[in-house]
Amino acid sequence: MTKRFSRAVVKRPCAEMVNGITKAGLGKPDHELALKQHDSYIAALEKCGLEVEVIKADNRFPDSTFIEDTAVCTPHCAIITRPGAASRQKETAGLKDILVKYYGIIEEINSPSTLDGGDVMMVGDHYYIGMSERTNDEGADQFISILKKYGMTGSKVEMKEMLHLKTGLSYLENNNLLITGEFLKKPEFKIFNRIEIDPQEAYSANSLWINGTVIVPEGYSGTLEKIRSLGYETIITDTSEFRKLDGGLSCLSLRF
Repeated sequence: MTKRFSRAVVKRPCAEMVNGITKAGLGKPDHELALKQHDSYIAALEKCGLEVEVIKADNRFPDSTFIEDTAVCTPHCAIITRPGAASRQKETAGLKDILVKYYGIIEEINSPSTLDGGDVMMVGDHYYIGMSERTNDEGADQFISILKKYGMTGSKVEMKEMLHLKTGLSYLENNNLLITGEFLKKPEFKIFNRIEIDPQEAYSANSLWINGTVIVPEGYSGTLEKIRSLGYETIITDTSEFRKLDGGLSCLSLRF
């Protein structure tokens, strides 16, 4: 098994998640069911060989279980972001105290820059940055400047339709890329072995590679078959209540 990640940090869904930001139109999430699904998600991470730190829920921030947006964890440093949604910008408070246990160097994206971690996809030492409604040019430029300090690189990806870059892309290592929607037309992704996801299963483009295993959302048999055909082990996890808040598998953890 290829071992790239050893740890993850997750944050429990709070009861106020029923009032989270969403454009999904799928109704309000069931908090109790979300807690059970979060338990299963943590178990999947552990099955992939990760030691998981669980942060308690915080009712001040309905969307805070989507912890991926608050930081990007690189092999060389952790970068605390500045989320693009105003209601989420204080979610980063206290995060440095958690990440400093694992990283000697903590960088930060500063105002007026905004950058959501869900807009960042790592491919080796290069990071693709989606220019979504949540990530602005200043945020991407500041992020790229930080990367360069540690010998890494970054590039911007223009986008108009999806919430985040990783809403429609997942890098599965070994040059394999799950891809759907507007990203199919992007020239920068033609270098990959592209696994095109049917529009009806677009949500599953946000699957999660961890140490040779791919965690796949429940209910997307076409995507699951394509991933298995490439030789990956898979774990299926139900994320229905997080989908109601436009959240996917990668959104629920920081992995490093």
